[in-house]
Amino acid sequence: MTAMDVDTGALQRKQSLYKSMDEIFEIQKEMYKGQQYSQIYYIRLHLIRTLIYSLLPNWKPHLPVCTVLGLEEGKECIIVGTLYKHMKLKPTILSEYSKERSATPLVSPDNFVHPDDSLVLEDESGRVNLKGNVLSPSVYVTGNVVALHGKETGGGDFFVEDLLEAGLPPQLDLPNKSGEDKYVVLVSGLNVGSISSNPLQLQLLVDHITGHLGDKKEQHSAAQIVQVVVAGNSIQIQHGLLNGQNLASKDQSKLSEPIKELDIFLTQIAAGIPIDIMAGYNDPANFALPQQPLNRCLFPGSSAYNTFRSCTNPHLFDVDNVRFLGTSGQNIDDLNKYSEAKDTLEFMERTLRWRHLAPTAPNTLGCYPFTDRDPFFIESCPHVYFVGNQDKYATRIIKGSEGQVVRLISVPKFSETGIAVMVNLKNLECSTLNFAVQISS
Repeated sequence: MTAMDVDTGALQRKQSLYKSMDEIFEIQKEMYKGQQYSQIYYIRLHLIRTLIYSLLPNWKPHLPVCTVLGLEEGKECIIVGTLYKHMKLKPTILSEYSKERSATPLVSPDNFVHPDDSLVLEDESGRVNLKGNVLSPSVYVTGNVVALHGKETGGGDFFVEDLLEAGLPPQLDLPNKSGEDKYVVLVSGLNVGSISSNPLQLQLLVDHITGHLGDKKEQHSAAQIVQVVVAGNSIQIQHGLLNGQNLASKDQSKLSEPIKELDIFLTQIAAGIPIDIMAGYNDPANFALPQQPLNRCLFPGSSAYNTFRSCTNPHLFDVDNVRFLGTSGQNIDDLNKYSEAKDTLEFMERTLRWRHLAPTAPNTLGCYPFTDRDPFFIESCPHVYFVGNQDKYATRIIKGSEGQVVRLISVPKFSETGIAVMVNLKNLECSTLNFAVQISS
């Protein structure tokens, strides 16, 4: 449809083609008994090592590839394996227990990186300590798979001279657009029910998206929105209510009110626009990644519309053949605890270049113990990669060696910033919708 019907002067919402690829994140027969996390590490090593082997002829074809057990002192070679990071400040269950028993509680740091951290490379044959300045322990985490060029020292360590990562995955060509502007709106951290949540700015967002706000120009812009994605942490329930005891009737309503309020918000949008909702850390969903779709019975109003979709976290989908990949933020938040970078976007870029959405899982980030696959392995490069529930909005375009172009987007918490992000499918350009309002007490 066109955005404007010339005969009647009535605005018509544009349409788009949508395809979900969340089946890779869906857990069909959930089972924990007898399943070990070693399997997911083995699968990850096999997948990424196979990729890296295909890159070696163009990288350093003259060097032999060795296993850790096959290293010889002073002989230059390449080894490929999984990194393990020794961290002085990394919390352990024993230290957590001792803190509970301690008279003076210890302050928990936001970041556990320490100058004395060191790296080890491991493959099926063994492990070796890594030395040298090429590989910075502050950048990498336990679970990264890399190729290292170097040689074994007299002390039995491996001195690293160069390294190779898997790099950006292959990417489908961005469809040629014929000048039509179409937008996908990304919003996260609604936190309905929290102290920071502001019903007015939430309603302003709804009114803008549905075309009930502003003049003809703004309504024309709203008619070009073809998809809304809510990236996690949509509600916040007071933690004191969930203490394992039976709830009084007044507390039961406190538990259900935020979900009812969220359903009203979603229903208003679903009445006119396709909307995807992803689970987040605070939401009533499973804790471990990949988080499964929120139960539709939580949303009796919005789930009546076929435009409403409850989705996994991570979430992979195409809109008009533009590929989107996004998470509700747990993967990047965890990387931020166990490594260092300039900003959120650098962490995001690393996950793409490492070919893995959640490299810290299952070591420090909870995930399901898959035995037959690693769903966080990135096979195809998205055109848009977004991460929700971040402190501030930021965006950047990155490019790969084979012509890949990716729009990285850090989506801020809406309850704190009042900001939603609009992505133009025509050219991947980004803009913000800002509804920050202050209600004086």
